[in-house]
Amino acid sequence: MIRILIFLAAVFALGLGFAWLADRPGEMVVTFNGYQYQVSLMVAAVAIVAVVAAVMIVWWLIKSLWNSPYTISRYFRVRRRDRGYQALSTGMIAAGAGDGALARKKSKEAAKLIRSDQEPLIQLLEAQASLLEGDHEGAREKFEAMLDDPEMRLLGLRGLYLEAERLGDRNAARHYAGRAASVAPQLAWAAESTLEDLTGHGDWDGALKLVEAQKSTRQIERDAANRRRAVLLTAKAQALTDSDPNAAKTAALEANKLAPDFAPAAVAAANLLFKQNDVRKGSKILEAAWKAEPHPEIAELYTHARPGDAVVDRLNRAKKLQELKRNNAESSMTVARAALDAQDFSTARREAEAAIRMDRPEGAYLLLADIEEAETGDQGKIRQLLSKAVRAPRDPAWVADGVVSERWAPVSPVSGKLDAFAWRAPMERLGQLIDSHEDEADVPVLAAPAKPTKEAEVIDHPAVAKTISEAPTEPKPAVGDDQVTPVTAAAFAAIPNDAEPVEPAEELARLPDDPGVDPDDEAEKSPRRFRLF
Repeated sequence: MIRILIFLAAVFALGLGFAWLADRPGEMVVTFNGYQYQVSLMVAAVAIVAVVAAVMIVWWLIKSLWNSPYTISRYFRVRRRDRGYQALSTGMIAAGAGDGALARKKSKEAAKLIRSDQEPLIQLLEAQASLLEGDHEGAREKFEAMLDDPEMRLLGLRGLYLEAERLGDRNAARHYAGRAASVAPQLAWAAESTLEDLTGHGDWDGALKLVEAQKSTRQIERDAANRRRAVLLTAKAQALTDSDPNAAKTAALEANKLAPDFAPAAVAAANLLFKQNDVRKGSKILEAAWKAEPHPEIAELYTHARPGDAVVDRLNRAKKLQELKRNNAESSMTVARAALDAQDFSTARREAEAAIRMDRPEGAYLLLADIEEAETGDQGKIRQLLSKAVRAPRDPAWVADGVVSERWAPVSPVSGKLDAFAWRAPMERLGQLIDSHEDEADVPVLAAPAKPTKEAEVIDHPAVAKTISEAPTEPKPAVGDDQVTPVTAAAFAAIPNDAEPVEPAEELARLPDDPGVDPDDEAEKSPRRFRLF
């Protein structure tokens, strides 16, 4: 567009120049070799322009003839290159579609038409064709050859990393990922694998540097980077608690600042502050974390902040936590535990029952069993509460990749993933219930005894039935559900001597320590299945 404007401007300038000369007539005299030539100024200007144009045309012709060999060779070279790129494009599409034979054919064709040093993608196509053909050794050789080319080095490291992962060689895979991460930390696959390697070896400082590099390259968001830093700093604080308490405290406080709702960071920071007799600051950290998300580890550390406190003081601190987070099952459980230690059984029982109404946790029933044992020692009620605890949903725990842990850990013991542990209820109880339904076919079903009717009140024997039918009918009082009509003596006398004796039914006696059925749960029980709990 700019060139067109420049051309139009030049034509316009020439037109203005010729118009200016036409408005100002004049003559031009040229004396050459004894001859005098006189022409008008307009004719002289046109002649000069024609001579210049003729010189330019002649120069272009001479230049074209001079450069014709190079032009012809360049034409064929461009045509050859276009055919090579067409073969390369077709081969890449074939490799992506899984057509190894076509990919190998096109890679050879492209290698003939284009030199591999001019187009590095030919090496990639050859490696992909080798992988499709099952020649993994040849593919690894191609990827190793790419390491010498700065432009292809990352691609070669990626290929070698995937091959190591395929072979199950984690050390080699992490080696290649570490080399790639040192050059380009923005690569997600390299950074994640290197991060798992660093955290697996406990190199928390190296992991922190890598996360900072990821944040600077905008590979991860700011919130995700802060979360990772908080996890790594918490792990560092736990590792340095005994060897370097000051460095551990600094790391824990920074982790708590990055993620105030992260319970392990708050617990680690408060624990280190309590060891240095800074109870006030540690309590504030725990209170802020409790407001964000109540956690039993926070409650345990908060109530035992001062080892010399009496049980009543610990109960008061538990009540303070309850005021910070009302109508919460964990708050009620905290007060109930502290009240049990203080022998305040009424408060402990009330708070445990409140926790059951809010969440029905397994631990609340177990705590009620402890309260019952400490207060009354009634084994029947204790066994009843324990049976309810078995059926109740499990309490939350630290779970990662199917592993349940009582304590938080920075990485998963199965996959090595960072920040894999989550505070939630395990799923094992659900699996047990599903298995129990599958085994119901092998459990004998005890049917409830039917209520006796008038036809069933008489002994089922022909002679007895005939005697009773011939006996005079007398009015009988109303028979209730718990009342049985007696059999008359005439009925027994009518039984023949060769009749088979009938064994009396055994009475199902209740065990002495059996607590029986809770009246509140009696209406919820279904007589269709017999279950132990």
